[in-house]
Amino acid sequence: MKKSSVAGKLIFYVALILTGLVFFAVLELNKNIPAGWSIMLLLFVVFAVLYRRKLSGRGKLIRTISWLCLFASGAVVVLLTQGPYRLVPAVPEVDEPKQTGIVHVAQGDIRGVLTGDETVEMYTGIPYAKPPVGDLRWKEPQDPEPWEGVKVCDHFAPMSMQPSNSRIYDSLAQIIGYHDYEMTLRDDYRTIMSEDSLYINIWKPAGDVRKAPVLVYVHGGSLKTGQPWYDDYSGRTFAKDGVVVVNMAYRLGVFGYYADEALAEESSTGTTGNYGLLDQIKALEWVRDNIEAFGGNPEDVTLAGESAGSASVSALCASPMAKGLFTKVIAESSSVSTKEPPHSFRLMEQALADGADTRAALGIGEAAADGKAPDRSGEQRRQELAGMRELPAEKLVGMAEINHHITVDGRALAKTPWEYYRDGQFNETALFNGYNRDEAAPFVLFDRITEKNLSSVLEPILGDYTGRALELYPVHSDREATEAYEKIFSVFYFGYSHYTWTRQTAEKIPVYEYWFTKENGRLGAWHSGEEVYLYGNIPVGKQAGASLYTDEDLETSEVFHSYALNFIRTGDPNGESSGSILPDRRGKALPVWKRSGTEGNVPGENVQEIGGEIREVQDENLELFRILDELYG
Repeated sequence: MKKSSVAGKLIFYVALILTGLVFFAVLELNKNIPAGWSIMLLLFVVFAVLYRRKLSGRGKLIRTISWLCLFASGAVVVLLTQGPYRLVPAVPEVDEPKQTGIVHVAQGDIRGVLTGDETVEMYTGIPYAKPPVGDLRWKEPQDPEPWEGVKVCDHFAPMSMQPSNSRIYDSLAQIIGYHDYEMTLRDDYRTIMSEDSLYINIWKPAGDVRKAPVLVYVHGGSLKTGQPWYDDYSGRTFAKDGVVVVNMAYRLGVFGYYADEALAEESSTGTTGNYGLLDQIKALEWVRDNIEAFGGNPEDVTLAGESAGSASVSALCASPMAKGLFTKVIAESSSVSTKEPPHSFRLMEQALADGADTRAALGIGEAAADGKAPDRSGEQRRQELAGMRELPAEKLVGMAEINHHITVDGRALAKTPWEYYRDGQFNETALFNGYNRDEAAPFVLFDRITEKNLSSVLEPILGDYTGRALELYPVHSDREATEAYEKIFSVFYFGYSHYTWTRQTAEKIPVYEYWFTKENGRLGAWHSGEEVYLYGNIPVGKQAGASLYTDEDLETSEVFHSYALNFIRTGDPNGESSGSILPDRRGKALPVWKRSGTEGNVPGENVQEIGGEIREVQDENLELFRILDELYG
């Protein structure tokens, strides 16, 4: 056999194997069904046989076309064997989880499922409002319809409409960002999204429970993305500790925060622009009216949220509509209670202008001019609104980028949260809040920051105070410039709002402020990295991502989760008294967490560091907080 022939065969098989590996990697990342793998394997085997027997001796053009046909056929297989659309099961690790007894709520009877270890009952996909579709798009949430028979609540309802990425993109993000990607046959499907998403989910301790404290959680996602079934903030662990946990989906993006004068005119209360926030209030009202059926105490509700969920929580703390629906608050990594919130908030004039730009982008009406919505007659407003309601949700969903902000709508909020707090009007009776050391890292990951351009990129947010701020973070290299930018960005967009929130309330109610610094193999102290610790959901054993955490992480989680558990029970992370023993967690005393603003301290001077060591520290960004105080008066 000629050497050239051997070399040709070798090149062919190497190329075929490499091509096959690429396609099989795509099938895995895209979560295609098993049939796709079988068809792809058959395709490559058939191609190898045909090529060697029929095509290898043909001309270059024929061989090239045959390879192109292979690529095209592989792409078709990938497209045609994508996973079907399904609802996410409440207990995905068990094929047929055991069912609970029947629970009666205001709209009818429901039945949930038990977790695999049968310690927690889950009731998922319970409607708390009518589907906001058709004429109910951009209206205040309405009471849900009653149903006949027993509703089996064993799957999460669809996620709210939101911009989405391909499964391949999401898988790569899981690999590169979270480092906890898992190969499994249990996720070979695509999750459903829908405007019909106003459903609530409940975790409760198994068995007979009465007067248990309640935790209601609002998920994050910049008010334009997110869903309520993510493992990091699952309610399972708190439920094992005797807490009834609730979360919900709410309208996002343009569906939740679009503002239009025509909508205000048709509303009996004159509101527009805060539909997502009104959904959250409706969910809290449902909890008040129904949670006792699950063993929860409607008079002992702690409201919690992270990121945009925490921003929503801070708005709910100010809203007169939410008064009496909760008492204590746990807030992670955001607030809109500052004088000029840097994200998740806008005034009504801006909301209406953004609404005009939204309509114009969709070919309905004129864009805003000079930051103001155009003047329109009443009839024109009504016609344009009718046109907006006729558009399919899939066309509207792309408008999330300019419609994901809470506003002063005159209904949920008659003035800004900062003004409510200034006037001493807020709903929480105790506050547990804080932020992470490296909040900004994922948001500035691809920003090109150098020693030379650092000042210019900070001037839009710091103005004349840029120089003073940079004196706090000396820079002598591009690497130090990037680090300084990340720190200042973290403070400006996240940390300062918690410093302000603490200062607004510490003299009136118990406030406890944390600073999360724990490193690990996953997110570390990045934005949202603290959630898996606080909710006690660090993976162990054979769970995906378990290798990314150490015994020290489990110890940190035990302390942080115990603080939160104590706070939910008593309003004090230390328990009934400082250094209390927690026999139901591990029987070990907690490091004392001092209340903010006590013993002569001011906000920022005594925060509880949650890291490799749990200790009281002064926030390292306190001087920048004070500069921002001057900037915003």
